[in-house]
Amino acid sequence: MSEKKGAKVFKQKCSQCHTVEDGGAHKQGPNLYGFFGRQSGQAEGYSYSSANKKSGVIWADDTLFEYLENPKKYMKGTKMVFAGIKKEAERKNLIAYLKKSCTA
Repeated sequence: MSEKKGAKVFKQKCSQCHTVEDGGAHKQGPNLYGFFGRQSGQAEGYSYSSANKKSGVIWADDTLFEYLENPKKYMKGTKMVFAGIKKEAERKNLIAYLKKSCTA
């Protein structure tokens, strides 16, 4: 897995709606800092869909890997308007980048 390649995937596919830095702003999607190991729908100050809040998903490598392939299928009712990332390598690289960038 490559954090560098993951950073590129984030910039191309995620940064329009998400930030990763500590204290970063919410955009169309929530700031992702600190989300690893946390239950979905918990970032303070962001208005999540009830599907996201009630899903009970704990964000980890495996749940994120599945979610990123097809968010709407994985979490029915999510308001995340993103088709997903079909390539396994891209998802793994993105997860490597997010783990490094979003963890204290």
